[in-house]
Amino acid sequence: MLQPTPGTVHFTQVLVHTPVYSQMAGALTYLSSAVLPPGSLVRVPLGQRELLGVVWHETTSPESPQAGLDISRLRPITVVLDALPPLSAHWRALIQFAASYYQRSAGEVALSALPPQLRELSSVQLARKLKKLAKTVEKTAGTGAESASETTFAESQSAIYSVVLSADQTRAIDQFNQNQGPFLLFGATGSGKTEVFMRCSAELLARSPGAQVLVMVPEINLTPQLEERFRARFGHLWGADAVVSLHSGMTPAQRLNSWLAAHSGAARIVLGTRMAVFASMPQLQLIIVDEEHDPSYKSGEGARYSARDLAVYRAHQEGIKVMLGSATPSLESWYHSRPAAEGGRYQRLDMPSRVGSGQLPLVRRVDMNHQPKGCIIAPPLLSAIAERVARGEQSMLFLNRRGYAPVLECTDCGWKSTCPHCSAFRVFHKIDRTLRCHHCGLTERVPRACPACGNPDISPVGRGTERLEEHLAELLVDIRRPDGEAVRIVRIDADTTRLKGALESQLAQVHAGDVDVLVGTQMIAKGHDFRRITLVAAVNPDNALFSSDFRAPERLFSLLMQAAGRAGRDAAVAAKSEMWLQTFHPTHPLYAALKQHDYPAFAESQLQERQQASMPPLSFQALVRAEGRTQEAAQMFLNRASQAAREQSDTAAMLPHLTIYPAVPMSIARIANVERAQMLIESSSRTALQRFLTAWQSVLHSTRAEPQCKGLIRWAVDVDPLLI
Repeated sequence: MLQPTPGTVHFTQVLVHTPVYSQMAGALTYLSSAVLPPGSLVRVPLGQRELLGVVWHETTSPESPQAGLDISRLRPITVVLDALPPLSAHWRALIQFAASYYQRSAGEVALSALPPQLRELSSVQLARKLKKLAKTVEKTAGTGAESASETTFAESQSAIYSVVLSADQTRAIDQFNQNQGPFLLFGATGSGKTEVFMRCSAELLARSPGAQVLVMVPEINLTPQLEERFRARFGHLWGADAVVSLHSGMTPAQRLNSWLAAHSGAARIVLGTRMAVFASMPQLQLIIVDEEHDPSYKSGEGARYSARDLAVYRAHQEGIKVMLGSATPSLESWYHSRPAAEGGRYQRLDMPSRVGSGQLPLVRRVDMNHQPKGCIIAPPLLSAIAERVARGEQSMLFLNRRGYAPVLECTDCGWKSTCPHCSAFRVFHKIDRTLRCHHCGLTERVPRACPACGNPDISPVGRGTERLEEHLAELLVDIRRPDGEAVRIVRIDADTTRLKGALESQLAQVHAGDVDVLVGTQMIAKGHDFRRITLVAAVNPDNALFSSDFRAPERLFSLLMQAAGRAGRDAAVAAKSEMWLQTFHPTHPLYAALKQHDYPAFAESQLQERQQASMPPLSFQALVRAEGRTQEAAQMFLNRASQAAREQSDTAAMLPHLTIYPAVPMSIARIANVERAQMLIESSSRTALQRFLTAWQSVLHSTRAEPQCKGLIRWAVDVDPLLI
């Protein structure tokens, strides 16, 4: 318990959750009766509210007040959560760097990284939770206390070496142990990357008592199966509570318990999504980023940080190792893992072969130009699926669009199911006869007739997973399983997995063999270890081939190659596994590279194009996004801020190193009746871009206050954006 100094009051700098565009984006000064170390958690008053805060700087005495500080207006700290050890200097440095690099306020980043329930519990309640946690750890550690050290060491050695490694895995682990990294584990799907992760973690934990490992996955639905594998490997050594998950899908109580276990050091392994990169882990020794290429590691709202890049920075800052793993690395990581003589900063660990006798699936391209007009499933593909069903094998159809159809249309007047609040269509969901906007959430019943002309003949246009599931059931109605039963089709997407436990239940059905055909979005296309699937099909992958987004080919190739990797993972069926592509452009170079499973060739061609166009990773970008009541107000703010940057000396000095484009509407210009615009800034120098953005912050604040920008709601800077 912190002891107050009798008769004295101290000035304490506290970070609270305030956005960068507000007038209170920095640390706020409060009064405290005790000297509080930086990193202490407190609750402080702000207006009529009481907020959670983090003590950010050394507490100062009344003899050295800040210049211009009106002491009479300062308010005292309400509660000090002194039951918790202060957040470490490393953690605070990570928060400060993330806030600075991504142009956010430190308070916004710091408080978003903490579990929400900390805002509600008293110091006494926290002390009880920590005491209970300590008892659990002590009980686990005390099991089999006789000759505990020898027993634990023998058990850990047995657990580490219980799995026979392939030559590729052995070579990758040896290189990992002998070098400092950062490492890019480039392994084919099914090559055993997860086993490498577990082996490296096991050796570290056996070697360093108290050490902690952070394992990151891109999506919540990949966490349960990974947690199960890590618990099976490490649970009997340190107890089930030594492996915890940390993601936004957990209840507030679960998230708090996991965070406390990590913060106290009780959790040896933390598995989590992008938010876990900010987990407080005082004994962190290794960071693993699985499926590092996945766009989900980049936050799309709030502090728009890249968890993958912050993981690399955190490892460098704390002097520990980091391993990024993928079968289709991001072009940024691939570029950084080129030979050191060419400027590469990462060390590439290659695992080109699947474990055991597993083989990568044969890729077949179906030219839809030669198929019956309007067919959804090509006859050759349908026959191949039927053959799999008859043999008791599983197939997977991938379509990255949920719902029944993306739009309803009137055949007479051309009315379409647009959203009244967004510049997007409402998607038709047949299962409950609703039109849903996937942007603002507006949901309405399907009208009985066209709202514009009264025509009762309104029909769906295009298709989603719901319609694909229905159509497939019609086509396979006469096909029978080996036991004589009808075909079993299951759809997995965001609509079928909304209820708690639904995803786990559906995946269990697939693993148990109770499903013949699996239909879904990208949720099923990556990370899952489906042992019975021998056929994977991409129904309509052409949409991304000619996108205006320069990253679209990279995302499509990764998604298709990851989807192909779900087939043939069991050596018993690997020889007959196939990946089918239904395309109107079968000769496209992307599909040619995919047929050969040749990611290096694809990456090389993409990097050449990026170099010619001066695109990332050979240049650096930032987007300034503005939201306003009108499109004119949003664009006015951006253009006036751009003009002001040319007139101020500290920003104008950076302009020769930058290209600032005019403001334009975003691809979806209106969401929930808020108009959105953006401005792109490019530079060949990361340093020049960062210096400009930092100096530009004051310009953006002053521009917002101008009368011409009265209709502006908010603005935000997105550094290293993924979507332009």
